[in-house]
Amino acid sequence: MPRLTLKRQLLIACLLMLLIPWAGLQFVLELDQALRQQAASQLERQTERLAGIIRRQPEAQLPLQPLPTRILYADALSRPLYLDGYGDDWPTWSEETDSAYTSPVTATEPVQWQAAVDRQNLYLLIRVRQPPGRYFDPGRPEEPHAHLRLYLTLDGQRHTREIRTPAPGPVVAQAKGTSGSSDFRVNGVWQATGQGYQVELRMPRPALNAPVGFEVWHPDTGKSGGYSVLGGMGYDGSKHLPHLIHPISALEAELQPLLAAGQRALVLHDNGWVLADGATPIAASETDFDQLGPWQIVEQIALNGLRAVLRRFQPDPTPLPEDASRYALNTIPKTGLVRHGDDESALVVRTTVKSRGTVPVTLVMEQSLNDILALSGDTLGRVIVRSAFFVGLLVLILLGYASWLSWRIARLQRNVAASFDGDGRLVQRMPASTAQDELGELSRQFSHLVDNLQGYTDYLESFARRLSHELKTPVAVVRSSLENLKHDTPDVAESPYITRAFQATDRLSQILQGMSEAARLEKSFDQVEPEIFDLADVAGQATAAYQSLDPEHEIHYVGPSAGCMMSGSPELIVQLLDKLVDNARDFTPKGEAIEVRLEDQGVYWRLQVYNAGPPLPEHLASEIFNSFVSLRERPQEGHLGQGLQIVRLITAYHRGQVHARNVLNPAGVMFDVMLPRQSPTHKK
Repeated sequence: MPRLTLKRQLLIACLLMLLIPWAGLQFVLELDQALRQQAASQLERQTERLAGIIRRQPEAQLPLQPLPTRILYADALSRPLYLDGYGDDWPTWSEETDSAYTSPVTATEPVQWQAAVDRQNLYLLIRVRQPPGRYFDPGRPEEPHAHLRLYLTLDGQRHTREIRTPAPGPVVAQAKGTSGSSDFRVNGVWQATGQGYQVELRMPRPALNAPVGFEVWHPDTGKSGGYSVLGGMGYDGSKHLPHLIHPISALEAELQPLLAAGQRALVLHDNGWVLADGATPIAASETDFDQLGPWQIVEQIALNGLRAVLRRFQPDPTPLPEDASRYALNTIPKTGLVRHGDDESALVVRTTVKSRGTVPVTLVMEQSLNDILALSGDTLGRVIVRSAFFVGLLVLILLGYASWLSWRIARLQRNVAASFDGDGRLVQRMPASTAQDELGELSRQFSHLVDNLQGYTDYLESFARRLSHELKTPVAVVRSSLENLKHDTPDVAESPYITRAFQATDRLSQILQGMSEAARLEKSFDQVEPEIFDLADVAGQATAAYQSLDPEHEIHYVGPSAGCMMSGSPELIVQLLDKLVDNARDFTPKGEAIEVRLEDQGVYWRLQVYNAGPPLPEHLASEIFNSFVSLRERPQEGHLGQGLQIVRLITAYHRGQVHARNVLNPAGVMFDVMLPRQSPTHKK
């Protein structure tokens, strides 16, 4: 797990500031909801006003029927149709289905039809997916033939007209009967198709809610009278015709001026058929990206993204068909959101308009959410931009402050680390900070602690020299007194007590000499002049001398015989080897090996002394080079660990490093002395 630094802690704290844009988003969502509620309230009030207009519109007051009534619905035309027997100019024409019909053909109902009206005419488009069998023969008019029967109510009177033709082409309606007169008000075109035929007719428009119908008659020898009704919208079992329903243009014209931009008013028959459909679209604001700069393009993309975010948090709209002629009333909510096809969501308010003795109609008011989305999206954008700016600014300030604190703490750490060397010895005084805060106080406390430690270290380093100086005279007095006693009193000269007193005096003298040796060595550094010498020659000759003086151990040199030139003091190097080899003899069993090794390490020479003695304790590997630290267990040796301290002093004079470590193959202890090739440039 990564270390939780001060910067990371502050970064985690900075992440909490992301609650600011989250709170801004919640505010904008509440604002969007409030705007929708306000728009819905306004829409309800406008719905009440429009309902009053519908009640005053005579054409919208359709009389109640005693029995359920079938509806023949005709769409409103925005332009006249060209009668050619094809349906490609009808408003319901679809390129995908290559048809103008909204209902599919079935085996039981091979007749498809579509109706439309303009201000004066009613249009019918009828397609029969079955061959006519026999066309009308003027020479034998009584023979059964394929024809259409129209049932019209014009000026309050019922009319029955037949559409028949001897061959595909223009047709004119005939009064019922073999010798009926022609009615040129009803005309059209009969066209043959691959599976049957299609007829496009135009006739005077009957009144709204007037009984209207048609039937397709084909010759059928199995029926009495020679005919069968193939399909259509004619008389039902109760001898009732469908009633014509179509959009009321007068009502649409009256509602249209009262609709604001983005509003739509639907007036639906009790069966869901559209009686009026008025809308005031929002002015299209198409964006030409070719004329926008990079920042403007980014702004447009961002606004679209913000609006998409708001849509995600809005209630799911109820899907409705797009530009339909009939709606299922139970699918339209009384209040809420709806969506027509792929259009934008819209607020909706539905109410039922009732009058005595008339068919109830339903008024559906819709209000586009584009304006609300634009306002909410712009507000959300401003909130996010400002929140991001302030959050970014606060993060930068906190990270900058954390970096400043981290830099001060790291500087304090570097100052403390620079005050001590690798062996834990104090090498320089720690500077005190002048800052008046807690870190400044901590720095001053550390500086005071280092100064106290320096004084204590100086006292300990001078303690051996002072103690040696103070004890030399008493030891000399004791020794001279023992010699005088031995000389003046011959009978006690051979006493074992006198012998032990002399031995103790010798040990004290040896201890005092060792304690003062390090101090004398440090003073001698000022008089040492560096010279160029061959380290391999010095190490080899010294090792040979050690072997001749100590036949109980195998002391030998491993390394080059010559050519290892360095700058320094050969006498001090010999003294360093004396102490290391002397230390090795004390811990190496008789007959075991002691090796002096020399290796080239680039800018350093590595001088090693190996002994086969017991391993060093891990916690004392670096402390054995300090004074008064010894691992010898025999007290009669009178050793206080001054030898390895001298090794450290000589190594430091040559700007080197000395370490002790345990080795496994072969088992023992290795002392590594790293000596640079360059000569010392300063005196110690």
